Amino acid sequence: MKPKPLKKGDTIGLIAPSSPVGRSKAQACIDWVIAMGYRVKWGESIFGERGYLSGSDELRAYDINSMFGDKEVDAVFCIRGGYGSMRLLDKLDYELIRNNPKIFIGFSDITALHTAFYQKTDLITFHGPMVAGYAKKNLDSLSRDYMDRALMKAEPLGEIINPPDIPIKAYNGGCASGKLVGGNLSLLADTMGTPYEIDTKGKILLIEEVEERPYKIDRMLLQLKLGGKFKDAAGIVIGDWAGCVPEEGKESLAIEEIIEDIVVPCGKPILSGYKIGHCTPNITVPIGAEACIDCSDIRFAITEAAVY
Repeated sequence: MKPKPLKKGDTIGLIAPSSPVGRSKAQACIDWVIAMGYRVKWGESIFGERGYLSGSDELRAYDINSMFGDKEVDAVFCIRGGYGSMRLLDKLDYELIRNNPKIFIGFSDITALHTAFYQKTDLITFHGPMVAGYAKKNLDSLSRDYMDRALMKAEPLGEIINPPDIPIKAYNGGCASGKLVGGNLSLLADTMGTPYEIDTKGKILLIEEVEERPYKIDRMLLQLKLGGKFKDAAGIVIGDWAGCVPEEGKESLAIEEIIEDIVVPCGKPILSGYKIGHCTPNITVPIGAEACIDCSDIRFAITEAAVY
C-alpha cells in the first residue's frame, strides 16, 4: 500500500514512539512544522517523559493508532528514536493502519515499526530524518532533496547518489532487485525469534548502525547470518556506521573486516557506504518499495514510486 504524497498545507502528526526529547525541543518541532507551511497535530508522547521513554507504552501506542485513525492527519512524523518502539509492537492496531495508509517517517529505533508496518499491513514507509534532529538547524540540501522527492512526488526516487567524496564499495558482483527492507542493525537483531522478525526472502536488505563497538556489530551481523537473513536476501545495501569505533586502547577488527568476514560470504550483490542512517546527509529511502542494485555500475536505485 502507498500513502498519498505530502503537500503544503497538509496536517502532520508528530509522535515520539521511543525516547523523550524534552519540552523545549518538542516545541521547536511543532514550530518547525508550522514554519514549513504545514498544519500540525501532536501526540501527548512528544511532551512525555518516563525514564528513557517518552511516556508509558500505552500512551505511545495510542498516539500511533490515533494518528493513523485521525482523518485530519495526512502524515505521521516521528520526532526521534532512542529506545522503546519494540514495546509497542503488540499494542498497535494493524488493521486500522492498513485501512488508513499515511506517510510514516523515521529511522533508528523506528526500524521496528517500519518492519512491523510493512509485514503486517504492506504499507510503504520512509527511513529518513526525524524532526528533532533538524528542527533548529534545518536539513542539509542533499537530505532535504531526497526527503522532499520521496514524500512529495509520485514517481520513483531513482538512483541514490552519495556525496562525491564518499565512495561506494561493491562486493561479489552481479545485480539484484526486490522490495527494500531493513534499517537499524540492533533492531533487526533484537526482533529475531519474535513474530516481528524481518523477512528478507527475495528482498534488498538495508543495514546501518550508530555508536556500537565493532565486536557488537560482529555479534549482531552474525545473528542475522545464522538466522539466514543474508542468504535469503536478493542483495544487501550497507549504510553508515557513525561512531562505531573500538574502545580506546582495545584490539579490534575494523567494520570493513567484519563485513568481509560475515556478510560478504553470502555471495549476494552488496553495495556498502551509503549515507543512510545516523549521518549527515541522511538520505531518505522508502521501506517496502521496489529497489535494485548493480555492482558493476555501482548503482542502487529505488525503481517504484512510494506515494501515489
